[in-house]
Amino acid sequence: MKLPRYYTVLYNIKAQLGLGNGLGLSSYATATSTATRESKWKGSMHTLFRRISPMGNPNVSIVPLLNQWVEEGHPVDKQQLQRFIKELRFFSRFTHALEISMWMTDKRYLNITAADAAVQLDLIAKVKGIEEAENYFSYIPEKIKGLEVYSALLNCYSNVKSTDKAEATMQKMRDLGLARTTLVYNSMLKLYYKTGNFEKLDSLMHEMEENGITYDRYTYCTRLSAYADASDHEGIDKILTMMEADPNVALDWVIYATVGNGYGKVGLLDKALAMLKKSEEQIKEFGELYKKAVKVLNNGYRNVISSLLKLDDLESAEKIFEEWESQALCYDTRIPNFLIDAYCRNGLLEKAENLINHEKLKGREIHVKSWYYLATGYRQNNQIHKAVEAMKKVLAAYQTLVKWKPSVESLAACLDYFKDEGDIGGAENFIELLNDKGFIPTDLQDKLLDNVRNGKSNLETLRELSRG
Repeated sequence: MKLPRYYTVLYNIKAQLGLGNGLGLSSYATATSTATRESKWKGSMHTLFRRISPMGNPNVSIVPLLNQWVEEGHPVDKQQLQRFIKELRFFSRFTHALEISMWMTDKRYLNITAADAAVQLDLIAKVKGIEEAENYFSYIPEKIKGLEVYSALLNCYSNVKSTDKAEATMQKMRDLGLARTTLVYNSMLKLYYKTGNFEKLDSLMHEMEENGITYDRYTYCTRLSAYADASDHEGIDKILTMMEADPNVALDWVIYATVGNGYGKVGLLDKALAMLKKSEEQIKEFGELYKKAVKVLNNGYRNVISSLLKLDDLESAEKIFEEWESQALCYDTRIPNFLIDAYCRNGLLEKAENLINHEKLKGREIHVKSWYYLATGYRQNNQIHKAVEAMKKVLAAYQTLVKWKPSVESLAACLDYFKDEGDIGGAENFIELLNDKGFIPTDLQDKLLDNVRNGKSNLETLRELSRG
């Protein structure tokens, strides 16, 4: 087996076991910490989270549900709400986490702490963008602008690769005596790694050493990954030696795989395979124990299914989907959507239809993209009438806040169908719906309808609109 393929297979094994990513940060949600958190939820607050949990669509606000909870006379506990926020962040449900956080302070008039402000800052950056986060930061009371808040701001800049602002914030933290944790330095290391400023990594790590700030797993892995990306095998050897000498850092499959990949890039295939085989051995030894001890949650299933589909392993993806359904976890529309998309791309339209019907029978909301995948599949298989009906469902379910939009080819195909059928009324209704959803301006409606009446295609008209 060639080394790149071996490396891919190794990471596919990792995905199916629900282990971490290349920098040692968990890419999989597991039930270990979740169970611990849920056990701390008390009384009716557990019921409240059970109401919130199924609402997976970020475009559907949970604020009305929170208000209703209060109107019903139920108590509200700040610590419990903070655990809700932690749980939602754990599942990358940042919009709903932000809604609870803002509701706590704006509606319930609860005193905001430094930790609350740091969480809100992070969530605002993720949901609304860095400028909104900066604006929020400017209004945070100075008395709570300490390590937590500045660390959150620094991490926000790191996430959006804003080097100048991150460096200015880091210097401000130095001046205030706040640059004293490994986490702070790791944010900068992450930024320099992501932006390719590898020469700054060593000086930052040297600063950590001078200030008595210990390296952790993330620190080592970031530098190790940078050396691997730069094909610097001497640098890889140096970091590996440092890690082996550090009693607080355990070498595991992630590190061996990263080292192996780096060796492979410089042509040291024997050393690369030795490292990758060590990594694989650790995964196999740990795998069964892991699966027995830890219940993989939605994030894990999403990653497994998407990885399998990238390898065109539809059969295995279906088996994982069946396993997910058997776990009775909170519903995540993205998981069936992976399969619906794959079915439609491969012309398996009956399977896609059956899965959508299966979801409807369970009372689940069908996501707008599910209908779009189906519409695209129908169009590509010349089932234009069905494509039009599915596209109508897309437009009916579409919300203007969604960043995604259907392709102009799909919309033009629907209008061409009305043209070919001589269905002027149907075309008019469809065009009005396009206008209502913000896809076309009002002054373009007549032109599109005239094209239908005159037997002309609307493809170029819609393409010009998308380019403009």
